This record gives sequence, structure tokens and C-alpha cells, in this order.
Amino acid sequence: MKVKNWFMFALIGCLIVLSACSGSQSTLTSSNQENTSTEANNTASSNEGEATSEPIKIGALLPATGVYASLGENLGKGMELYFDSVDWKIGDRSIELIKEDTEADPQVGLRKARKLMDEDKVDILTGTISTAVAYAIRDEVDSKKVPFLVSHAGGNDLTRGMRSDYIYRSSFTSWQIGHSMGQWAYDNVGKKVLVTAADYAFGQEVSAAFKDAFTAAGGEIVEEIYPPLGNNDYASYLAKMNNSGADAIHAFFAGSDSVRFVKQYEEFGLKGNIPLIGSGWLVAEDTRPAQGTAPEGIRASIFWDYNLDTPENKQFVADYEAKFGARPSLESLEGYDAARIIVEALTSIGGDTTDPNKVAEAISKVEFVSPRGPLKFDPETHHVIQNMYILETELINGATENKVIHTIEQVQDPGQ
Repeated sequence: MKVKNWFMFALIGCLIVLSACSGSQSTLTSSNQENTSTEANNTASSNEGEATSEPIKIGALLPATGVYASLGENLGKGMELYFDSVDWKIGDRSIELIKEDTEADPQVGLRKARKLMDEDKVDILTGTISTAVAYAIRDEVDSKKVPFLVSHAGGNDLTRGMRSDYIYRSSFTSWQIGHSMGQWAYDNVGKKVLVTAADYAFGQEVSAAFKDAFTAAGGEIVEEIYPPLGNNDYASYLAKMNNSGADAIHAFFAGSDSVRFVKQYEEFGLKGNIPLIGSGWLVAEDTRPAQGTAPEGIRASIFWDYNLDTPENKQFVADYEAKFGARPSLESLEGYDAARIIVEALTSIGGDTTDPNKVAEAISKVEFVSPRGPLKFDPETHHVIQNMYILETELINGATENKVIHTIEQVQDPGQ
């Protein structure tokens, strides 16, 4: 009898435990269902464009190593300066800037772009320095519908034959740089010009645009000379230039090429005898110090300069120097403007990044007065419409400075 009683008590105890376990599992399932429902509702709300506290992720494809590393660094600094001014927030969403080193290599750039889009799930892409990298990622950006604000690369085709609904460019085209000098050079420098440039795609594009404008004005191109990119010794080329009979030399060189070319132009006696004109990279902020006094007298076309005398530019320069303790470069300005375009575009749609078409449309409507001057986008090409400036380099207290001597207002790339 005692055995039976013990068995009955044990059986009742087991039933109570099983019941308790069953009740606990039911509660957990119910809780999971509520969480799933809440997540689904949140997702639905987000998809309907309601505010979210998730950060806005901006992927920046910029070289941190290699020959263009300093350009990428300066562009990134410009972005950071503008984001500082809005406390790294758009509405109630914080800004997260994710940088990836493209190494200025198309294949590396494509791999890093995929990482930003597929793994980091960025809302917007920006960069690149290299046109080759921009061309390499174009189809991926277009097919995945990720808004891409090009902040430097200037190859013409990106906003022409390779135009995408999701790609806008806030920097320049090679056409804008070269073409803007053509008519002015004919009117103010000479009627016969020799054209020279580093032998790569961008140098060729800038030269072609200059030739089109200069010959359309009535000028004559007497000769074309294209030394290899990264050339060290220009002696043989300079000898040809000196004997060409040209009224002026139009040149496109950048970086260390511009340092060597401009210094050797003086060393071989051409300075003072044949005027040197060209693109603003001949006399850029980050190359002039290494050129000594050789750039004096050069006249060049570009869309911004450190000494541009406007309230917006003076404030930008002062803020940049206060933060970084150095002069801003052209790339610093490009980064600053790109960041502002992103902020103004997303602010106009309440910080909602769920629909890439709405983001792209918002970018297209951005218009403001930048440190470079009035800035807006062409609705057809998605390329920036901006002022171009003719600079003259002068010597002040033993150092060179650029001075704006002419403004060509609201230059619009033809898109073809």
C-alpha cells in the first residue's frame, strides 16, 4: 500500500513538472511571436518612410595607399569638416562614414565597392579619385541601385555614355577643365598653340577639349606632344617646344609630373619666352611649394582656388585650417561639397534612405553657393554645373600664390 501511495505521489509530481515546462515553452513562443511581429511592424514602418534610429551609412571609396593617397586623404578630411558642422547627424540619424582603400586600382576598387554594398549595406557611395575605378564599379552600382555621388573622378563618359540613374558627379569633367581655357587663350594669349600632356586618358581628354574650343575660336594647333605618365626628363620634349614657333604651350600635368615639368620649363629657358597655360593642376596647392618660383606667370583653368575671394570660401579655408593646421587642397573642397550635397539631399526627404530612387532624385535637386561658387546639377547628365576660373600665378614675398583673373560662369558639360 505504501508502494502504491509513493507511486501515485511520484506520478502527480511528474505531471506537475511537465505542465510547468509546457507552460514555460508556450510563454517563450508567445514572446518570440511578439518580437517577430514587432520587428515586422518596424520593418514595415521603415519601408513606409518613417524615421529610424539606424545610422546613415556612407561608403567612401578613396585611395589610402599608392600615388593618389594624399588626394584621398584630403578629400576625406573635407568630408569630415562638413559632417562636423552638422554634428554628424541628419535629423535624428547619426552619420557613419566607412572608408575603403581602393589603391586607385579598378579591381581592388570593385572588390571594396561590393564589400560596402553587400556587407556593410551602405546607403550611399562616394569617391573615387581614379576614373578607372569609377568606370569599374559603374555597372555594379547601377544594377544594385545604390546612389553614387562621384566626388573627384573626371572622365567624361561617366556622365555621358555610361550615365546611370543612380550616379551623380559633383567634381568636374575633363571637358570642363580643357574647354574653358580655349576661347580665353585665343583672346588673351595667342593664335598658335602647342599642346602637351601626360599620355593617359585624362590628359588626352583635357587636351581634346582645349583643342576643340581653341580651334573653334579660330586658333591653330601647331603640334601635339605626349610624354609618358610619370616621366622624369622632359629635355627632348622641351627642345621641340622651344623650336615650334608656338605663341604659347598648353599643358596638362598633375602631381609629381607637374613639379618636374614646370621646373624644367624654367631650367631650359622657356619661361618668359613662351607663355605656359594649362589646367589648374599645374599650379595646385599641393604642388606649388615643391616648384619654387618656377610657376610664376602660368595661367590655368580650374573650378576652385584657395584665394577665391568669396565669403563662403574664406569661411571654408578658415575652418579647414583651424581643424587640420594646413591649407585645403582642391580635393579637400571636393570632399566638403560632396558631404554637404549628401546632407542636404537626405535632409530634404527626412533622412529616409529606404528608396534609392528618392535619394537620387533628392540629390538632383540640391543647389547652393559653395566655396567654389554657385553649384547645381544638370538633370539630364547628372553632372555639376559650376563656374570655371582662369588663374594667374604670381610671386608674393618670395612665394607663389594664385590669383583669379577671369570667371567663366556656370559651365555645363554638353553630355556627348
